[in-house]
Amino acid sequence: MNKEILVIGLGSGDLNQLPLGVYKSLKQGGRLILRTKEHPVVEELLREDIHFESFDDVYEKHDQFEAIYEEITETLLNMAAAENIKYAVPGHPMVAERTVQLLLERGSSRGVKVKIGGGQSFLDSLFAAVKVDPVEGFQLLDGTILRKEQIRIDQHVIIAQVYDAFVASDVKLTLMEKYPDDYEVVIVTAAGSTLEQIKKIPLYELDRQIKLDNLTSVYVPPISTRELSFKEFSTLREIIAELRGPDGCPWDKEQTHESLKKYLIEEAYELLDAIDRDDIDNMIEELGDVLLQIMLHAQIGEDEGMFSIEDVIEALSEKMVRRHPHVFGDVQAENSEQVVANWAEIKAKEKSPEARGKSLLDETGKGLPALLKSFDYQKLAAKVGFDWGAPEGAWEKVKEEMQEFENELTNGNKQEQLFELGDLLFAMVNVARLLDIHPEEALQTSNEKFFRRFSFIESKVSESGKRFEEYTLEELDQFWNDAKKAGL
Repeated sequence: MNKEILVIGLGSGDLNQLPLGVYKSLKQGGRLILRTKEHPVVEELLREDIHFESFDDVYEKHDQFEAIYEEITETLLNMAAAENIKYAVPGHPMVAERTVQLLLERGSSRGVKVKIGGGQSFLDSLFAAVKVDPVEGFQLLDGTILRKEQIRIDQHVIIAQVYDAFVASDVKLTLMEKYPDDYEVVIVTAAGSTLEQIKKIPLYELDRQIKLDNLTSVYVPPISTRELSFKEFSTLREIIAELRGPDGCPWDKEQTHESLKKYLIEEAYELLDAIDRDDIDNMIEELGDVLLQIMLHAQIGEDEGMFSIEDVIEALSEKMVRRHPHVFGDVQAENSEQVVANWAEIKAKEKSPEARGKSLLDETGKGLPALLKSFDYQKLAAKVGFDWGAPEGAWEKVKEEMQEFENELTNGNKQEQLFELGDLLFAMVNVARLLDIHPEEALQTSNEKFFRRFSFIESKVSESGKRFEEYTLEELDQFWNDAKKAGL
């Protein structure tokens, strides 16, 4: 015959707030075990001559709450194998009670029936204490495992199980990633009882100068001003939608996927420049500009009824999981080379039958600049063995193309000069690839070097009070050499 654990809730207040059924169950006798005796009703239970045990000693044994919950659960299940027991928890058994969830998960497989006997949730009293209507939307979160990703700053947030200063400190630091440091929060202890305490404090004081216990919750009001919600993705989306809305910006409303293409390219290159200069503040700004382009394209897609930003995120998330089986599955990959090989194999399997009949080079991005496209073409061709294999062979090809270009310079045929110069550049890209040097990065370093040295020349010309035209090329070249000696 299955044994039974009857789980009952002690509410958040005193004996007068206990539901009649819970009170009768307590009075009926039997083995009664409390998760904790740190509760307003316990002293009155003693006066009612109700005998109980508690798990308070378990809290002293472990540093992690999960270990505490684990021991309590296993102890209860082992006890129930021998006799029926009653397990009493603060509040309601089904609200913010991890041990109850563990009992429900494991009970049947252990031959133990877990029955929920009711109780009064602390939420009713807490909403009354802070004068909030939950229909406006709220979140109930566990302070012991709080993550910033869970928090919706536009809703009422209630954080339960803020037992002590350590939990309060973790909660404070997590909230400060979403709210201003001085944002007003409310600490509510023993809501609805004669011991009820309500204190409003700035967020940064959450773990200071206040007594906390297992009946303490933190209430965080919703942020109502846009300026305080600029970190939220949902706010950015609302701004973009408003810009393209009926009363939005005329320029933004006129944009199409085609008209925005050039801006995406520009913003990407400005981001690359910020990365090359290791300018963190500018990287933040330029990443934002790239994100703006993505958001505008997504909003245009939504306006036209074709797709939304959620579709973009879903497709990306699904692809990342699918192409990383070594992280999200059981495939092994001990180094980056194996990761790249797995990625290529998965990508090949994903191709439609129509795509499989196309050229290998069709995998290259259609909108890439010519330099980057030549680099990608050569990488793809190398995958099937069409490659020099070593930079020395590619360099011989450069010398061959250089001679052919020189011949066309002599002949004076502009069209042939164009072709041969293209061949020369293409061959140089091949050398760079085989030397594991990205040609775009190499050219960018030369661009920056030219900028620094030419700026030096400009400063020297300006200091002289003369015009550029008054200098010979040899004199300007001397300034260039001076810049070079100065390490510019």
